[in-house]
Formats: sequence, C-alpha cells, structure tokens
Amino acid sequence: MNIRSLFVFCALSCAVYASAQADQSWVGTWAAAAEFTGPGDMPREPLTDRSLREVVQVSIGSDRLTLRLSNEFSRQPVEIKSVYIADALDSCDINVKTARYLSFSGRRNVTIPAGGCVVSDVCKYALKPLQRLSVTISYGATPENATSHRGSRTTSYIIKGVSKPKTSFAVSERVDHWYNIASIDVPSTGQECVAVLGNSITDGRGSTTNKQNRWPDVMSGALQTGGRACGVLNLGIGGNCVLAGGLSEPALKRFDRDILGQKGVTSLILFEGINDIGGSNGRSEQVAKDLIEAYRQFIKKAHERGIKVYMGTITPFGKSFYDGGNLFKEACRQTVNQWMRTSGEADGVIDFDALMRDPQHPSQLREDLQEDWLHPNAKGYHEMGVFAAKYLLGL
Repeated sequence: MNIRSLFVFCALSCAVYASAQADQSWVGTWAAAAEFTGPGDMPREPLTDRSLREVVQVSIGSDRLTLRLSNEFSRQPVEIKSVYIADALDSCDINVKTARYLSFSGRRNVTIPAGGCVVSDVCKYALKPLQRLSVTISYGATPENATSHRGSRTTSYIIKGVSKPKTSFAVSERVDHWYNIASIDVPSTGQECVAVLGNSITDGRGSTTNKQNRWPDVMSGALQTGGRACGVLNLGIGGNCVLAGGLSEPALKRFDRDILGQKGVTSLILFEGINDIGGSNGRSEQVAKDLIEAYRQFIKKAHERGIKVYMGTITPFGKSFYDGGNLFKEACRQTVNQWMRTSGEADGVIDFDALMRDPQHPSQLREDLQEDWLHPNAKGYHEMGVFAAKYLLGL
C-alpha cells in the first residue's frame, strides 16, 4: 500500500470510528475541533522525544472516561510512549495523587496512524463536573506537521524526555495550542449534550487565556447551576467559514466529523457565518442564499439523528476590519438573521444579535461588550453564555 492509499485508508478508518461514537451509551464532556498545523503553530522544536502537558476543562463528571487522540491532518504516524491524566492545579502543576495512566488495547504505548485516531481503554477516574484536567503525553517520533487545535486559549507545557507524574514542568516551553487531544467521553446516565459549531467567537478570541471564560464555558457553568447536568462541546475554530475559504476546513466539510461524530449529542447550536459575510465583497446576496442552504443541510442532518438545532444569530461587526462601510454586507447579515428568526426550520433561535448589538447603532456591538468590534470581550462572552443557558433552561 503506497503512502497516499494508506492516508486515505486511515482517514476512512477514523471516520468509521467517529460514526461509531454516536451511540447513546457514552456522552461527550469535552471536545475540540482538529486542524492541520502549519509551521507557525508548531513548538520551537519538534515534539519527538518530548513530553507535552495540556489542560482542558470538562463539563460533566463521571467515575470513568475515555480519551480520543487525533492524527487526522498529518501524513506521518505519531508514536506515543505513554499518556496519563490528573487533576490540574495552578499553571503546569498537577495533583500527583490523582494521576492515572491510560492504556490502549491494554498497552501504555500506542501509534496513531497517519490520517487516523485512537481511543483509550476505559479508565476509572473521579472526574468532577467543570474541573480542569491535565493530559500528559510522552512522544516518540512525531510528524513534521501535527494535528492540533490552534485556539486553545489555554497554555500547554513541553519538556524533554519521558514524563512521569512527579516530573516537574516548571522549566518548559509554553505554547497556547492543544496537540492531538480531540475528545473526552464518559458513560451516559441520560445527560443531554450540546455541541456548538462556530468560529473564533465560539473558540474564544478575546477571552482570557487560562480562565476558561469563552461563552460555551460560561454556558456550561450556568447550565450546571440551573440544575441541568449537560455535556458542552466547543467545536469552534478561529477564522473558520461555513462555505469556503477562511482557516481550516469549512463547516460544510467538517460538520459530519466535528458534530455528528461526537458521542451522545442531543442538541446543536449553529453559530457560524460571520466570516463568510465579512468576506463577501461583491457577492453578498449569493453568500446569504448559500449560507441559508448550508444551514438547511446541517438542520436536516442533525434532525435525522434526533438532534435538536438552535440557530445563533450573527452578531454585528460594524467598525471592525470587516466593515469598511459596505452596506451590502450588513444587508447580508440582516437577511440571514431574518431567515433564522422566521423560517421555523430550526428548533429555536438564540438571538445573540439582539443581545450584543448597540441599540443606538445596531450594526455595531455594544462598546462595553466588544474587544475589537468583531469579537466580544470577557464581559461580552459572559453575557452570551448566561443568555444561551437561560434560553436552553427555558428561563
């Protein structure tokens, strides 16, 4: 089998795996959208023969879990010597007493094939709701370009050699990216699970690094406070488009993997399109039509899986770099939002536009909620997360 055939085979194997994840006996507690990693988002030195500690915040707890690792965008395999998880403390520190090694078909070492992914064996672990969990990977040989999630808004730590739970990461290279980790699933006890498809506003551009204050994080906490134990999966990608262009695979291409491939999803929030509209120079009318058709495709696919769909209206971008006084772009945004509010094709509408816009200048964000007139600031994300949770709670 040549390398191209192997890559296609592994990619298909990963797609089959993702499809198998959709059963309702397990549910996602954390996920991130996988991306190709170019040189600008790689560590200073390759990950080969180094250890990487990454930190995530889960949504729901359990006494067992599995971890999925992805190599879907790399053309060489990833050799892993060991993976252990532990409760995260401040910065790079962990609670050593909670450390547990993961196994893969009974072994600590595993190789992720080019274009593929692997899932750990079930691990007994006292995972608490909304807790920060560290994942420490010791690598063997690694690809030139990793599979990552660039917009982690969370610091990862890299040291030389193999790491053990008592190994210090205090002197380390620090990068704000996740590498290879893709999802954490727990046994389902009937919980709901909300997946969010989005761009940088969902990914958290303008939120506070290491504070876990993106709007889906805030929504997750507010749902817990409201008495609804609910998995929340953030599948946003910075710079992402629905139709074409932008950064990473457009939503039309990644929807099946990133949304339908997650475990136990019961609801979907569709909140993407601002980059398509912002880049619609001279094509605004056609982009509006194409976005609506894409949303219809997403709704149809989700409904076929029994997943409820909530549309998030597109927030204003006046005074941002997308603006330029182009009235056609604003007309495009208004057309798309009007369709969301009136079509009745989705199961509901979370009207982020109405929440975030300046009443005196409705094509702009409220000044106290914006970071660069395109992205909200931390206060804006808090408002969005609480607003979305109240909507889902029926408040």
